[in-house]
Amino acid sequence: MSHPSDALWQRVHTSLLRQGLMQHLGTRLLTVAPGEVTLALPYSERVTQQQGGFHGGAMGALADIAGGYAGLTVAPEGMEVTTVEYKINFLNAFRDGELHATGKVLKAGKRIIVTMAEVAHVAADGQRTPCAVMQQTLAPVPQTY
Repeated sequence: MSHPSDALWQRVHTSLLRQGLMQHLGTRLLTVAPGEVTLALPYSERVTQQQGGFHGGAMGALADIAGGYAGLTVAPEGMEVTTVEYKINFLNAFRDGELHATGKVLKAGKRIIVTMAEVAHVAADGQRTPCAVMQQTLAPVPQTY
């Protein structure tokens, strides 16, 4: 896993800081390795649906970003990635703790990168329970900033 002083960590962290939605929701970068990134999303009023649980849109966004950043770790310098599509299955609902999404690259090609993400709920006592799985297609694009 990358350390905060590593170039790969910095590449992902710098990009995450530019994402207004992820900053608004309180998303944190936990781990970075080639082809794998883990993010955390704490429970708050910003991520709930009408019954008080984590909103599926927040779970989907977290999975999308984790998979996207996993893809970014294998994209050439000067390139970013953009999501072409993703499919998500919601497995369990929760209303406390935080979510951890781990994105992993399944296949990195020149024109598309296929990733997956597993989202787990982490309770205050550390117990982990799967709550969503996602598969995603990314397209490498030139960096524009």
